[in-house]
Amino acid sequence: MIRTVVCDVGETLTRDDRYWGSWADWLDVPRHTVSALVGAVVVQGRDNAEALRLIRPGIDIEAAYQAREEAGRGEYLDETDVYEDVRPALGALREKGIRVVIAGNQTVKAGALLRALDLPADLIATSGEWGLAKPGADFFRRVREVSEAPPEQVVYVGDHPQNDVFPAKRAGLRTAHLRRGPWGHLWADEPDVVAAADWRIDSLLDLVALVES
Repeated sequence: MIRTVVCDVGETLTRDDRYWGSWADWLDVPRHTVSALVGAVVVQGRDNAEALRLIRPGIDIEAAYQAREEAGRGEYLDETDVYEDVRPALGALREKGIRVVIAGNQTVKAGALLRALDLPADLIATSGEWGLAKPGADFFRRVREVSEAPPEQVVYVGDHPQNDVFPAKRAGLRTAHLRRGPWGHLWADEPDVVAAADWRIDSLLDLVALVES
């Protein structure tokens, strides 16, 4: 029995295009440059923020983030950033009595922006709000707390194996790997991902059938 579904945010519920595109515009480099460098550092097992340090060595990312906000060019989300299957899938899950939680590595502001979208979820939380980030074990312990169900009845859904599938599995949760976005496609057929994921899905709508089964 599945009682709670917990979803990652970036490239699970929302597209990351705007976020990285806005950084490219702020740093005055082609968007493709930032996109390619983010991909390169993540594949190397480094934090995606390292891409910004490759472009501007010594950059103070927090200070730059604040400067963007003060210039009116800060973080932003609207309906166009949300994948098309999000509302119907999460809405259908809630209609079936499933608790829906959104919890990912996002800023405090992103949490407010997500809540402003009025997504069909019982709880929306971010790493910035919790002071805990993936793939840390403490983040997933917090996920277990807010899930309000035994861990074997909770599914964590995400696109990134190292940030989502593997640590959620170590925390005792069930896992669904979503083939979406660069990381979802890149690692979809890796043997360790196949072994760790309880389910491998191509759409969030697949979760509805999963719960029904």
